[in-house]
Amino acid sequence: MSNKLLAMALAGAIGTLSRWGLAEAVYALLGRDFPWGTVTVNLVGCLLYGLVWGLSLERGLIHDEVRMVLLVGFMGSFTTFSSLIFDSEVLLLEGRWLALCANLAGQNFLGFAALFAGRLLSRLV
Repeated sequence: MSNKLLAMALAGAIGTLSRWGLAEAVYALLGRDFPWGTVTVNLVGCLLYGLVWGLSLERGLIHDEVRMVLLVGFMGSFTTFSSLIFDSEVLLLEGRWLALCANLAGQNFLGFAALFAGRLLSRLV
């Protein structure tokens, strides 16, 4: 197995465990009445993606191979878009229309805002 493939697999494992740990911590604090764990992971993921992207492409501080390991390996397993869709289906099936709309619209809008914030943060480093 090549070093790049091994690094990608390790980053993916760390991303998976990080996603689970962060979501569980948020659910322990806020409960499971609304998918706050998924919301938090998605927003943190967008922020980190924007930060890594900006530090790599705009600032040249992260090498291309490291960027790929971080964005494809870690972020690919850390972000939880499929969980967003699943949680939204649950809200739909429960007939919780306001919560469904808040979940879908909120995560998309705030995700863009977090990505932009990450890019701005990358300029401060």
